[in-house]
Amino acid sequence: MGIPYDDVVLITEPKKPEEPTVITVNCPDKTGLGCDLCRVILFFGLSIVKGDVSTDGKWCYIVFWVFGKSTTRWSLLKKRLLEACPSCSSGIYYYRHELQHPKPSDVFLLKLCCFDRRGVLHDMTQVLCELELIIKRVKVSTTPDGKVMDLFFITDSRELLHTRKRQEDTYNHLKAALEDSMISFEIELISPHMTFCSQASSILPHTITEEMYNLELPKEQASGAMVSHNVSVTMDNTLTPSHSLIQILCEDHKGLLYDIMRTLKDYNIQVSYGRFSTKQGKKCEVDLFVVQADGKKIADPNKRKCLCSRLQLELILPLRVVVISRGPDTELLVANPVELSGKGRPLVFYDITLALKLLNTCIFSAEIGRHAIGGREWEVYRILLDEADNLSMPRSKIEKEVRKMLMGWE
Repeated sequence: MGIPYDDVVLITEPKKPEEPTVITVNCPDKTGLGCDLCRVILFFGLSIVKGDVSTDGKWCYIVFWVFGKSTTRWSLLKKRLLEACPSCSSGIYYYRHELQHPKPSDVFLLKLCCFDRRGVLHDMTQVLCELELIIKRVKVSTTPDGKVMDLFFITDSRELLHTRKRQEDTYNHLKAALEDSMISFEIELISPHMTFCSQASSILPHTITEEMYNLELPKEQASGAMVSHNVSVTMDNTLTPSHSLIQILCEDHKGLLYDIMRTLKDYNIQVSYGRFSTKQGKKCEVDLFVVQADGKKIADPNKRKCLCSRLQLELILPLRVVVISRGPDTELLVANPVELSGKGRPLVFYDITLALKLLNTCIFSAEIGRHAIGGREWEVYRILLDEADNLSMPRSKIEKEVRKMLMGWE
């Protein structure tokens, strides 16, 4: 079974500006394929308004209706979607189990020193995202003389950062964005040992984890935090002899379909058929016929209950956002769960820095790290805000605007 390589991913432009672009994927199936495709679409900043999935367990056919931007690089998106599909040989795709894990990407340390100004960190982050340089860790600090030292631990989606041309291209794009603010620039390949040492401690202060746990409990919605309301997740085993039906009704947010698919991927659940649609751009309806890794429906009532609860939680609060007092300082914390595959949610740091830039709030220091909280791995963003801005900006407003940006809410 096979189809030409060029036909694996097809992108059809709309006939009218108000209509969505249609992305069609026709390739071998694998558990978690929907998650991987949705992650790529989210990375490119697209909004999925409708989806259709069909598979016989070996071959799948997926259609996404999406809205992009005038700056969307559709040809690059197609390339990245192709890379997310199972392997091919001689231009023909074929089905086989992926038994080997891909080789981890090389990690580079980007050292950048510049003069401080409002929004400078977001401008750097935007350039790195446009160049498909993935930020794995970051440490940012401001010196008393008004300079900013940025340490970005990054990987390259194009696997070319070891070349002089790619490094010069990175420099030129950053220089164009920062102009005279840039003082120094350096990129170096770092060893796995140094990568390990760069990771944050696995333990966070108790006051931080306590805030995260409070936000995680549904009963805390009454405290005034902005969350997705009216989330309904049900499972029915009576409609078909071979599949469990998961039905979801909820409010739309950025990366909604990704949040659903990554949860199913972590539970090793395969989607055989599914439909996703939004009504008036706000309410979402999702119907998924699923099976376990053994090809059978989810018969265990405890497992069904656990999966429904996890899906509901991930849709109520896909990210945790809190602004707390750290002595005389104000710290913004954002946490999102990491997939079991080790991948984190894309564009989180981009959205955080953009929200703060729009709020005209300066960042004194920033750090990204992986932490074990509640038996799960989380990607935690810790942003120490400038003291001068803290006197005029209510913490509740900072939290509200950052959450709105992350969730894609107006």
